[in-house]
Amino acid sequence: MPRPPGGRRFLYFVAAILALNFLFASFVPSDPGRISVPYTQFLAEVDKNNVKEVTSKGDDIQGVFKQKVDPQDSKKDPETKFKTFRPAFAPSNDELLSELRTKGVTVNAKPLDNGRSLWADVLLFFGPTLLLVGIFVFAARRAGGAGAGGLGGLGRSRAKRYEPDKGARTTFADVAGIDEAEDELEEVVDFLKNPDKYRSLGAMIPKGVLLSGQPGTGKTLLARAVAGEADVPFFSISASEFIEMVVGVGASRVRDLFTQAKAAAPSIIFIDELDAIGRQRGGGASLGGHDEREQTLNQILTEMDGFTGSEGVIVLASTNRPDVLDSALLRPGRFDRRVTVNPPDVDGREKILQVHTRSVPLADDVDLKALAATTPGMVGADLRNLVNEAALLAAKRGAAEVHSADFYNAFEKIVLGTERRITLSREERERTAYHEGGHAVLGMLEPGADPVRKVSIVPRGRALGVTFQSPESDRYGYDTAYLLGRITGALGGRAAEEIVYGSVTTGAESDLQQVTQIARSMVGRWGMSDEIGLVTVIADEQYPGQSDGNSEATRELIDREVRRIVDECYDRAVSQLRENRWRLDGLAKQLLERETLDEGDAYRAAGFERGAAPGDRPPHGMLKEPSVSPRDAEQQS
Repeated sequence: MPRPPGGRRFLYFVAAILALNFLFASFVPSDPGRISVPYTQFLAEVDKNNVKEVTSKGDDIQGVFKQKVDPQDSKKDPETKFKTFRPAFAPSNDELLSELRTKGVTVNAKPLDNGRSLWADVLLFFGPTLLLVGIFVFAARRAGGAGAGGLGGLGRSRAKRYEPDKGARTTFADVAGIDEAEDELEEVVDFLKNPDKYRSLGAMIPKGVLLSGQPGTGKTLLARAVAGEADVPFFSISASEFIEMVVGVGASRVRDLFTQAKAAAPSIIFIDELDAIGRQRGGGASLGGHDEREQTLNQILTEMDGFTGSEGVIVLASTNRPDVLDSALLRPGRFDRRVTVNPPDVDGREKILQVHTRSVPLADDVDLKALAATTPGMVGADLRNLVNEAALLAAKRGAAEVHSADFYNAFEKIVLGTERRITLSREERERTAYHEGGHAVLGMLEPGADPVRKVSIVPRGRALGVTFQSPESDRYGYDTAYLLGRITGALGGRAAEEIVYGSVTTGAESDLQQVTQIARSMVGRWGMSDEIGLVTVIADEQYPGQSDGNSEATRELIDREVRRIVDECYDRAVSQLRENRWRLDGLAKQLLERETLDEGDAYRAAGFERGAAPGDRPPHGMLKEPSVSPRDAEQQS
């Protein structure tokens, strides 16, 4: 327990408070406020029937007049409460009691009112001083226990501690689809279970393990599984929780967190979203060399440097942006092991679905392997959401089990959005059908393009219609022909409107945004422009006010190349649709009649054989519902 405040200054402070206490207490009157009257005046008031009640003890008499009486002391105001004294020479048989009874005066049998008691004086003269000193000592103790962070535990760590023996323990059995990351962390678990095996050989476990990957891949789940497997305490905190408006609190919380972890060793510290405080120092986002974020980062670096390897404390951290972290964090001795948590492949997605459907009653028609094959690009969080949405739809129908249709309807709701009940005019429905038909026909015609899975003119989300395409299997790289096909297909809706109506609408806004993003990435990031060459001229992230390092001529060249690529693709889209106008008309007609077409129906409506596509496209089977997530579309773009 921290020592209470002491020393000469504190004694002076107490003495000053006590003096003020006595000064103010002296102004509080102790007299109960009774006027003193002569005994003869008291008898006269009794004769006038002006006495209401009396109280007597010995020769002392107190009472209350019915009407106010002037006191013996002219400096006091008239009052009803009075006191008097029976003189010793007054005859004992003056029949005062009889006269009082005759006049109807109440004779009390209670103690005299002598003002404040001894305890009341003690509380009045010493109580406020004791209260102030007590509050001061209590606050000083709290401040000492909180460290340098301030009063009220402001500098205490807000990390949540999970004990392995309390509640449901997370283990590697709850983690699926990311086997490579699990293998990397098994060594950490083995060290926490059997540290002597490594120490006997002079080996030291990595002080820090950095988990990186896109959101939802299971980084936090992996960290909790490591703690559960090792059967050790687990301290979890978000990096943003270190930062406060009070300078120095972040560093104090870091010290307190590491102190708690060392006291509970062997243990694990998990810092989520490390990039919130671990960004590169000295960049454009920093307001100074000693701001609160940098102080917190410096304290983390210092604490990790203080490990000797024998404390049994391992620091796990996760981030979505490892490229923006400070180099001091990534050097050997800090986070010297980096584990990349990648999105799962088709086998991994099947295992993840098996984990998330363990408590979900599934119907016989549910094929998790087929469902995993139709969800390329989805990560663990997406699949968990898919299972939950399917269960909600089944519960809404009142079903006892979740059927395959529930999963596909949930997938359609997640990817395409919820249907909107709005009424479109006949002209607008027809224009939307041609717009979506232009996307679909070009997706069917372009070599190497992703198969068209669904075409719909039912309003969903912010769109009046949807054309959905997804690859046959997981894709990890994209060639120039594929990207140009993506741009051409995205411009199909705009081209179809121009061909059919001779005018365009605002419906192609999102298409143009996607086209611009792909074309700029081709030119500035992927070296797919002969004019720019094999150089990167577009940075992944740029701070406000920071120059991109390009000359004005280079920026103009980038804009010209982007415009050239888009214009060439648009000309190709117009040319293809003019040559295949009959396919566009047939598909639009079917959309107006049925509103939504699945893969096979869409290809037949456009004049293609079911399950086959023109050109060099390999045969593809028919999927009942769309088979890609928005996340995969973001990766492709």
